[in-house]
Amino acid sequence: MTDDRTLRIALAGGGAFGAKHAAALRRIEGVEVAAVVSSSLESARKFAADQGVGRAVASLDEVLAMDDVDAVVLATPTPLHAEQTLACLDAGKHVQVEIPLAASLGDAEACLAAQERTGLVAMVGHTRRFNPSHQWLRQRIQAGEYGIQQMDVQTYFFRRTNLNALGRPRSWTDHLLWHHAAHTVDLFAYQTGSPIVQAHAIQGPIHPELGIAMDMSIQLRAASGALCTLSLSFNNEGPLGTFFRYIGDNGTYLARYDDLFTGKDEPIDVSGVAVSMDGIELQDREFVAAIREGREPNSSIAQVMSCYRTLAALEEQLTAASAF
Repeated sequence: MTDDRTLRIALAGGGAFGAKHAAALRRIEGVEVAAVVSSSLESARKFAADQGVGRAVASLDEVLAMDDVDAVVLATPTPLHAEQTLACLDAGKHVQVEIPLAASLGDAEACLAAQERTGLVAMVGHTRRFNPSHQWLRQRIQAGEYGIQQMDVQTYFFRRTNLNALGRPRSWTDHLLWHHAAHTVDLFAYQTGSPIVQAHAIQGPIHPELGIAMDMSIQLRAASGALCTLSLSFNNEGPLGTFFRYIGDNGTYLARYDDLFTGKDEPIDVSGVAVSMDGIELQDREFVAAIREGREPNSSIAQVMSCYRTLAALEEQLTAASAF
């Protein structure tokens, strides 16, 4: 498509991440949020009013039937991601789906096949690739100035009840492996520039009501020899979020979302890395640019498939271990 036409993007999902994408898309020149869809028409209307969007609809099918919608951002519940990604591609819409692409390898592979069949832009929200903190380190790695020896990562939340990021009841259950571990599994291979050749996982007891493990530990080794140790918990009452410690051949760095610190906790100015300090906005800018330029985006389905293959292998280990 030409650069001079407004790109009309529909947003599916009226929750916490839907709001993040709505705010990000407003900051991108030549982009209009053309419609929003949520869990109900009432919810969509409220979300549209809050975000200054003129059109709210009751279903994704209505959005996909709109000739004036070029692309869709899916910030919907994880169990819907693969099905909705396929629907968008089949309807001829470019699509960006929030992480994870799917909750099974088979569904992820079906999405890849659909993208290859249609040739449309299909991108997954692996936001860590876009955070300025991780981009700063990647630039040093690609310049040959830094080599990763180990990544130590903590992903910690307090979710003993089924609440979302806004503290509201959730209609579906989040997952440490297929959602939260996906961020680190993908980032580790991306930053090292080396495929994962060993992966091991153990998990704690299954929650009697939520039906998921609340604690998990994962070990990874890249072909380069770099190691990654990932600890995940829904039981943590301390600082919440994901914290990355890069241990390298000539320095240690701590990445906390869009911020970066030395191993001595000295802040590093990453404001010049990109046009924004917001990883979600940078992710959305890449989606828009790929559509306009007719190219594969960073974090395309094809690029992140190795992550989902690793997650599937880890799931097999955990399933086998639970049988004993």
